[in-house]
Amino acid sequence: MLVTSYDSFTVIVSILVAMLASFTALDMAGRVASSTGKVALVWLLGGGFAMGVGVWAMHFIGMLSMSLDMVMSYDPLLTATSMAVAILASIFALWLVCSSHDLSWRRLTGGALVLGSGVVAMHYMGMAALMFSPGIVWNWGWVAASVMIALVASGAALWLAFNLREGHGRVTILRLGASVVMGCAIAGMHYTGMAAASFPMMSHATHMGVNSNWLAIVVTVVTLAILGITLLVSMLDARLQARTSILAHSLAEANRELAQLALHDNLTRLPNRILLEDRLEQSINKANREKSQFALMFMDLDGFKAVNDAFGHHVGDNLLIAVAERMISQMKGHYTLARMGGDEFVLLIEIDEPNDAAAVADALVKAVDRPFDISRYELVVSLSIGIAVYPGDGKDERELMFNADAAMYHTKNNGRNGYNFFQPSMNTLAQSQLQLNNDLWQALDNEELRLFYQPKYCAPSGPIIGFEALLRWEHPTRGLLAPDKFLPIAEKTGMIINIGNWVINEACRQLHCWHLQGHPHWSVAVNLSALQFEQSNLVETVTQALAKHQIPAELLTLEVTETTAMRDPEESVRILTQLTDMGVKASIDDFGTGYSSLLYLKRLPASELKIDRAFVNELQAKSEDATIVSAIVALAQSLDLKVVAEGVETQDQQAFLTGLGCDTLQGYLLGKPVPPERIHELPNFVENEQQLVQLP
Repeated sequence: MLVTSYDSFTVIVSILVAMLASFTALDMAGRVASSTGKVALVWLLGGGFAMGVGVWAMHFIGMLSMSLDMVMSYDPLLTATSMAVAILASIFALWLVCSSHDLSWRRLTGGALVLGSGVVAMHYMGMAALMFSPGIVWNWGWVAASVMIALVASGAALWLAFNLREGHGRVTILRLGASVVMGCAIAGMHYTGMAAASFPMMSHATHMGVNSNWLAIVVTVVTLAILGITLLVSMLDARLQARTSILAHSLAEANRELAQLALHDNLTRLPNRILLEDRLEQSINKANREKSQFALMFMDLDGFKAVNDAFGHHVGDNLLIAVAERMISQMKGHYTLARMGGDEFVLLIEIDEPNDAAAVADALVKAVDRPFDISRYELVVSLSIGIAVYPGDGKDERELMFNADAAMYHTKNNGRNGYNFFQPSMNTLAQSQLQLNNDLWQALDNEELRLFYQPKYCAPSGPIIGFEALLRWEHPTRGLLAPDKFLPIAEKTGMIINIGNWVINEACRQLHCWHLQGHPHWSVAVNLSALQFEQSNLVETVTQALAKHQIPAELLTLEVTETTAMRDPEESVRILTQLTDMGVKASIDDFGTGYSSLLYLKRLPASELKIDRAFVNELQAKSEDATIVSAIVALAQSLDLKVVAEGVETQDQQAFLTGLGCDTLQGYLLGKPVPPERIHELPNFVENEQQLVQLP
C-alpha cells in the first residue's frame, strides 16, 4: 500500500472551514426562523447553498491535505454531484429545523438519518471521484465508524441548530461554541472515512481530470468567499432587522401613547368624550341585539370651583385624581367611567334593572362625600348625579347624554349631593338653559348687553365720586336678566372673555360721555372675571380702551376678587403692577371671603379694599361682623389703602361704617344701579353736585 501523509496546515484549514460552515448553518437557521414568505425561502436556499458548499469544501480540502506518490486528479461529474448532494442535504437540514415549532425525537432521528446519509454519500462520492487504478481498498470497520459519526454528528447539529435558531446576545456566543463542536464532528467523520481508504502500491492515474494543484486554491478561496459573503449579508440583515425591530417597537409605543392621549384624559387617565361615545354606541347596539338595558350617569362635583379658587389648580387637579380613584374603587362588572372635562364625569354601566343604577349612584355619592386629604388640606366636595336608562330615556347617544345632564341639573337645583332618574318634565329646565346658552352667543352681536351703574359716594353720603359698572342682559323674550342668570354660562363656555372686553370698552365710552357733560371728576370701576384676568392681552385691552375714549388712567378702577388674586399670587402681582404703572387703580373685591395671604396682599399694588356685602348685611355694633369689618378697615389703613363698603342699606350701617373710617360707600340706601340715561334720577344727585362745587 502507498504511504499516505497529511499536510498539517491544510488539515487545520479544513477544520476551520468546517467550523465556519457550521456557524453559517446556525446563523442561517436563525435568519430563516425570523423571516416569513419569500424572504424565508431566499434565506433557506441561500443558506443551504452556503452551508453545503462549506461542508463539501471541508471534505475536498481534507482530501487535498493527503499526500500520495502519484498525481491525483478528480472526475468533474462526480465532484459536482457530490457538491450537489451536500447542498441538498444542507437545505433539508435548514428546512427541518425551521419548518416546525417542535423537534420531536422521531423527527430528530429521521432528520439525522437523512442528513447523515447525505453527508456520507457526499464524502464517499467525492472519494470515488479520484481517477486512478486499480482503486481504493476499503476497511469496512472504519467505514462503519465514519457512518456512525456522520449520523450522530447530524443529530447533534440538528438539535443545536433548532435550539439556537432564535435569540440575541448570549446566543451568538453559544453558536460559536456549537460551531466548534459541529466542525470537529464533521472533520472527525471525514478523517475517519479517509482512514478507511488504502491505496495499492501500483496505483496510477487513469485519466487527466481536474488537477489537485490548483483545485485546492480554487476551493479554498471560493468557499471562504461564499461563506464570508453569506455571513456578512446575514449579519447586516440581522443588524438591520434588530434596528427595524427597535424602530417598530418605538413606533408601537408612540402609537400606544398617541392612542392613550387621543382616547383618555391626561389628568385622571380615564376615557375621554371620544372613547365614551364609541363605548356608548357599542352599548346601544348590544342592548338592541340582546334586549338588555344600561344606565348612563352624568356626574358633577359640588363645591369643586370653590376648592380650585381657594387652594389653586394644583390642589384641584389632585382632588380630581383622588375623586376618580375613589369612584373606580366602587365599580364592578362592565362599565366605562369617563371624564368630560372640568369636574364632570360620566358613567356607563350595564344593569339588570333601574334599582341597580340607583345602588351604584348611592354608593358613589357616599364615597365622594367623605373628606379628601390633599396636600395637607382636608377637602370636602359632594356629587350630583343624573341617571338616564336605555332604552326608556333616549333612543340615541345625544338624547341619552342630554337627558342624563338634565337629571343632573335637577339634582343640583334640589339640594345637590344625591341622584335623580330622568323624568320628561326635567327637559323643560334643561332646554331653557340650552336655549339661554345659544342666545348668549348672539347677545353681543345683537347689542343686547347693557351696563347699569351704581354710584359710589364719599362717606357718609356724598358727593358722588364714581360708579361701578354692573352687567345686565336685555333678553328679547325674557326681559332684563341679572348677571347671576347668565354669567355662570358665560364663564363655563369662555364667552366671558369677549363679554368682559366689551364691558371695559363700554364703561370707558360712557365715562367719556359724562366727562363731556361736565363731570370730569367721575371715575368708573369694572369687575374682572378670573378667566379674563388670566388673559395675556388684558393690559393691551385696557390700554386701547383708555386711548380710544381719551380717559385718564387714574379714573379707571379694575376690581379683582380676593380669590382670583390669590389663585396665582406671583402672576397677579405682575399683571396688577403693569396696570398700576399705567395709572390704573386696582381694587381687591369681596375682601375677607377668600383664602388670602397677608404677605402677598402687602405686595399687591392695589389702591383700595372692598368689604364684601356679606359682612355689611348683618352689621351691628359689637357683633362678629362688626369685629371683622373693624379689623379689615384697620388693616387697610395700616397698608395705606382706601376702604370701600358695598351693600349699605340702612342708616345705622352708613353711620357705623363712616365711624370706622370707610372712605367710600355704595348700596341701595344711597343709590341703586341704573342705566346711564337715568343717572340724574339718583337720590341727592343735585345736592351732591352742589357739595362738589363747594369743595376747595
